[in-house]
Amino acid sequence: MSQIVFDENLAGQLESLYSKRDVLRRRSLVRDALDAQPGERILDVGCGPGFYVAELLEAVGAGGSVVGVDTSAPMLGVAARRCAGHANVEFKEGVATSLPVPDASFDAALSVQVLEYVPDVGAALAEMHRALRPGGRVLVWDVDWSTVSWYSRDPARMERVLRAWDDHLTHPALPRTLAAQLRAAGFEEIRATGHTFASIELDPETYGAATMPLIAAYAAGQGSLGTDEAQDWEAEQRELGERGEFYFAVVQSCFTANRPG
Repeated sequence: MSQIVFDENLAGQLESLYSKRDVLRRRSLVRDALDAQPGERILDVGCGPGFYVAELLEAVGAGGSVVGVDTSAPMLGVAARRCAGHANVEFKEGVATSLPVPDASFDAALSVQVLEYVPDVGAALAEMHRALRPGGRVLVWDVDWSTVSWYSRDPARMERVLRAWDDHLTHPALPRTLAAQLRAAGFEEIRATGHTFASIELDPETYGAATMPLIAAYAAGQGSLGTDEAQDWEAEQRELGERGEFYFAVVQSCFTANRPG
């Protein structure tokens, strides 16, 4: 397994990806589910380039604050630039399993498509539980990549592409076990909502089409998939799009829970 490196090059790619319509829809769903209120203190675990942090700063207002934690210094640099001019924001370099924040110091915490990369999910959830005040709430959003339904005239090659893409993740089907792991970490009132992202057009604003170049670039040369084969797969998908035969769907899961008050 070779995980994606979250460096300056990827930060630029994510800047583009995070502006797409489907990703904007996801951010809206996350904000609605978290329901940040004026004056609250929010922790973003795996904040990346800071899109959620910037939007949450608007929600909590001058009386609240947001802290973003990430393992990638380049990502934190992008996030800091995005939130420049706000006095009530702080960015810290650190890992999800050992958060550099005090106990019981946040009203809410979120982690969006991060824990699928973390080897010890239980430890990360325990850290978020520690960081929340009694009665605080957590939101975890991850993708069950086994739910991907993607049309190809070559199903065997399509399966190899998806299998190669799975190799960049520690937990490709994390949502299946998240409820149990949240309970084990001490959370209660656990709720899960599945959101389908589907498209019948190769529209760059959709989740499938937007991630396709990332998948092709990563999958090339991984496992049993050769570079030529990955390129052929991407070319076939573009041809299907031109012919009106493109189809992609995946389920993304939003989990919310509370620390007992």
